[in-house]
Formats: sequence, C-alpha cells, structure tokens
Amino acid sequence: MPNMRILFVAMSDSVHTARWIDQVADCGWDLHLFPSIDFGATHAGLRNVTVHHSFYGGREAPHPSARERGINLGHRTVSYVARMAMQYAYPPYRARALARLIRRLRPDIVHSLEFQHAGYLTQQVRQALGTGFPAWIATNWGSDLTLFGRLPAHRERVRAVLEQCDWYSCECVRDVKLARELGLRGKVLPVLPNAGGFDLAEAESLRSPGPTSARRVVMLKGYQHFAGRALVGVRALERCADLLGGHTVVVYAPSDDVRLAAELFAARTGIETKLLPHGTPHREILAHHGRARVSIGLSIGDAISTSFLEAMMMGSFPIQSDTSCACEWATDGETAMLVPPEDPHTIEAALRRALTDDALVDTAAARNWATAQARLDRGIIQPQAVEFYRSVAAANAAAGTVAAGAAP
Repeated sequence: MPNMRILFVAMSDSVHTARWIDQVADCGWDLHLFPSIDFGATHAGLRNVTVHHSFYGGREAPHPSARERGINLGHRTVSYVARMAMQYAYPPYRARALARLIRRLRPDIVHSLEFQHAGYLTQQVRQALGTGFPAWIATNWGSDLTLFGRLPAHRERVRAVLEQCDWYSCECVRDVKLARELGLRGKVLPVLPNAGGFDLAEAESLRSPGPTSARRVVMLKGYQHFAGRALVGVRALERCADLLGGHTVVVYAPSDDVRLAAELFAARTGIETKLLPHGTPHREILAHHGRARVSIGLSIGDAISTSFLEAMMMGSFPIQSDTSCACEWATDGETAMLVPPEDPHTIEAALRRALTDDALVDTAAARNWATAQARLDRGIIQPQAVEFYRSVAAANAAAGTVAAGAAP
C-alpha cells in the first residue's frame, strides 16, 4: 500500500517514539505524529514525519529533521510528574484537537504508542467519533499493564483501550496474556521490541576490546519515580563498596534525589562516580554500557526494558528487576541476574557475584551477543515492523469495514 497514511499518537520527545517510527520513515508512506503530551518538544531523531503540535506559548526553531506544525519548546526539559499533571489538566482540549486532526487527515491507521497518555487519549476520541474511526493499533510500553493495569484509578481505562482497539502490540509475550485477561478483543500483532532493532555493527564498534571481566565500570539507570527504584541500586552499590575500589560508577539519567544520593555515595566511599544527565546522546550511553562490567536497572513495573537490551548487546552483565519480562531474553543466574527491585540485600548479592565471577560475565557476554544477533539486529526487526503495518492495512482493506471493536 504505497500511499498509506499513518497517524501516530505518542510522546514526540521520546527516543523510543523516534526509533520506532524511523523503521518506516523510508517507506514513502505519509506519516504524521500527534503528541500525546504536548510541550512543543520534538526528538531530534524524528524524520519524514509531520508533527502536529498544538501547545502554544513561545517559539524556538524546530529541528529540521521533522516537518512540524506548532511550537518547539526544547528537548526533554519537563519532568515526568509535570508531564502527567499537564496531560490531565487539559484532556478535553487535547481530545478535540486529535479528533479534528483525524477528521482532516482521514488516516488509514491510527497507532497509539503507550497507554497512559496516548492510549487513553485515543480511546476517548475513538469513543466520541464512533463508527468510521480508522483501524487502531494500541501498543503498550513499560509498566502500562503490569503496574497501571492493577491500580483502581487506571484499571477500567486500561480495559477500555484493550476492548476498543482493533490491533494490539507489545514487546512481551507475558503482556499478551495480561491484555487478554484485561479485556483485549482485537487481534495481536507480532511481539517486537518497542524501540525497534539496533545497528549491531555500530554497537560492536562501541564495545571496549577484551573480555567483560577486564572492565571496571558499573552502570546504574537513574530513574526514581512512580516505577523506577534507582535509590535501591545506590544502597546496593554502597553495600558493595569493598569490591568497587578501582571501579567507576556511572549513573545515567538520574533524577534529582538520585543525583544527591550518588554524590553522597561518592563522598562516603571515595569511589569515582560519574553522572550522565537526561538528554545524553544515545550513542554515548551505549558506549558506557560497552565499557561496563555490570549494568543495573530497577523498576517495580516494566516490559523488556530497553536499557536491559542495550546492556546485553554491549557485553555488560545485566542486573535487572524481575518485574520486567527480561526472562524472555535471558536465563537468570547465567546471562543476567533478575532481582526484586526493592530488596537491596538481594541486589547486593547479585552485584557481588557479578563483580567477582569472571567466568560468569564473560560467558554471559558471548551468549547475550548471540541473542542480540538473532533477535535485536535492525536488519531483522525493521522488515517485521514494515510488515506490521502492511498486514493491518491489508486486513482492513479485505474486510471492507473499520474497527473490529467499533461501536455499533
């Protein structure tokens, strides 16, 4: 379908949004993006897509890689809490704006990426417009189902998205089962990483030479918010201070409280600690994983966790919270350690083993690289992402109707 028109509803400043859309950016399709939260920010990686901003309040020059309507207020300058607050401060306005855009564009497919902002917003508009709504793909990210699907304030909204979408996609086999339990009626698309595949040749070039056991860096994902538990990771690191002499601890994307805790950790232990702020280029983050012996990521709810995949690919031994679906990619105790995200004692034990067992981290690095070659190569995933949309368009054309979940 060479003239396919797709409207994405997603966070326009998200690297995951940019990386997913980039997979179809060269197909010659007419691509549009409506920001699910709109502060005018556009990720620099977006290209060949028209971004329909609708939040006004100042202007900076838009990034040249994306065709834009509206305002650019900068990149990643707003906290998650502020984003959530703004999203719920003006949902009627956002819904009306999205409805107008759908009526004007008449897209073949509407694809919402993430539930709590994009999914809820699309469902509201879907319900208001009724029959005639385009084919709707709903993709869940991170903790959309595993955490929010269990919360009373969100459960029915999650259920509404799952009941009304025509197609569902996710990056965990686990989430397919959860979605069906929560009311999914539509068809399930192939399970693929939400951020798409990686350029493995580039990744390999960023890995430090030699075995993982020779590396002297420990990475910690710095998220501390509704789901992230980086402060538990800092506590576990401090409990392992006796093994960290000569190592550098790198904390990336730290929230303010994690930054403070990391600075105090460095002052108390004398261990070199480096902080990589939000907005650090993705290539630089990958290069740090490529110099790390261990990479730690902790969250009370997640999907695969892209940072976990990055650690695997870059030869760093992953210590990942067991609330993710990392078990679908790694073997606990062999190619990763899957740990309770709020138990510093268990995380300490996992870290001690990873810091002292050279055979473990070296063997894991080899096995994880083989997994990356088989399952993470952009050359393998990108054609699947293209087929993802072609199959939806073909099914919709064959049916001659819209929306399997459409209101009668």
